[in-house]
Amino acid sequence: MLLADAAPTLDVRVTEAIGFFNDEIFWAWILIPLLVLVSLYFTIGSGGVQFRMIPEMFRVLGSKPEIAPDGKRAVSSIQAFMISAAARVGTGNIIGVAVAISLGGPGAVFWMWAMALVVGAASFTESTLAQLYKVRDKTGYRGGPSYYMERGLGARWAGVLFSITILATFAMVFNAVQSNTIVGALGNSVGQVAATPDWVLPVVVGLVLVLVTALVIFGGVRRIANTAQALIPSFALVYVLLGLFVMVVNYDQIPGMFALIIQHAFGIREFAAAGLAMVIIQGVRRGMFSNEAGLGSAPVAAASASVSHPVKQGLVQTLGVYFDTLVICSITAFVILLGYQGTLDGTREPDLTQHAMTAVMGPWALHLMTLIIVLVAFTSVLGNYYYGESNLEYLTGSANAMFVYKILFLTATFLGALGSIDLVWTLADTTMGLMALVNLVAITPLAVLAFRLLKDYNEQRRQGIDPVFTRDRMPDLRGVECWEPRDEAESKEKGQVSS
Repeated sequence: MLLADAAPTLDVRVTEAIGFFNDEIFWAWILIPLLVLVSLYFTIGSGGVQFRMIPEMFRVLGSKPEIAPDGKRAVSSIQAFMISAAARVGTGNIIGVAVAISLGGPGAVFWMWAMALVVGAASFTESTLAQLYKVRDKTGYRGGPSYYMERGLGARWAGVLFSITILATFAMVFNAVQSNTIVGALGNSVGQVAATPDWVLPVVVGLVLVLVTALVIFGGVRRIANTAQALIPSFALVYVLLGLFVMVVNYDQIPGMFALIIQHAFGIREFAAAGLAMVIIQGVRRGMFSNEAGLGSAPVAAASASVSHPVKQGLVQTLGVYFDTLVICSITAFVILLGYQGTLDGTREPDLTQHAMTAVMGPWALHLMTLIIVLVAFTSVLGNYYYGESNLEYLTGSANAMFVYKILFLTATFLGALGSIDLVWTLADTTMGLMALVNLVAITPLAVLAFRLLKDYNEQRRQGIDPVFTRDRMPDLRGVECWEPRDEAESKEKGQVSS
């Protein structure tokens, strides 16, 4: 009895201690100031690429991939976008936004928007660098922060540190967040239909999720990309349409909702209560969890794309930040603020979106929202797996290590279904912050290379040609494996054929 009483107390104490470190020290005084400063530097250095090249972002989405060494098509630009979207468009959009509003108030939404516009430049920079320093594998390419840390900075130790951090963050902690969220969402729906013992649903859902996930991840990156490409557009469209319906039904409250967001973002009450810092922290933190700009995860997916110029995928990944935060996260915020009509009391943070949608559309909407949450969380599981796999390949090419990783990943998926939601989310904040810190420190000195690539891209566009990059255009670069001149690539291909 004493042990049963002590366990929850210990869990709460650990959660509170880590939460205090996150809120009062790490995010407030280190990570957010660093993210803002380097993002402004990237914005100025790139000439506001995230604003002035939005039309070009849409144009390059249709880039055709090359044939990979295994004889099949490499991952296309849009598929790489979908892999990163699989991790981006997940619980951060639906649950994370709800947590931000619950803890930081409506003003947190404004800071999510503001940071998305600024950190778009960080997303462009990191993804362009990932393309520049990518390496070949049998299915096409792989890369990410670990590769540009080693090849661009000459800091293998930093690449190893980042790979270990992303494995812990995405393959373990974020993965547990997704499976935990699936259990919570299904629990709300099941609770409306029948009563079940507390332990049954987490165990059953965890086992089913492990089975379905295994069927996809053992099929390799192409199966992950194809699954994401099949699922994401469908549930994103349904979710956006539901959100628009909520806005139409409550159209008369929309002006008041925007006024509430602005008022709480800059309100006198927040200043007086010293609560403005919490509003900003929650908005920026949940925004980063959702759109991943500057975090270093999206470049892993960006590097897998087969494109003719590194800047193309940098632009595509920047578009992903806008799609994630300005569209999907905004829909969630609008649903919550309109559905609850000004009051957020009495509802558990992760359930806010489901119950807000139900308040407007009726009980059936609860089950539809459950389905959407399950799908977005599942695709996030797949994206998280790929991030871990790519970085494990950086650390070791051992097939045995990869098999062990798959087993550990599936184990974390199952355990996440059984875990405490508060502790899981708090750990996610910490590991995500550490990962972002390592990545931001690395890309700041390398950003000049992204700016040079952007200049090269724009010069070719002004000449009316589709930009193509080869490393002889910047012969001073070191550590670049791909992007050889056309004649060199053709001779290499002929040599492979003759051998």
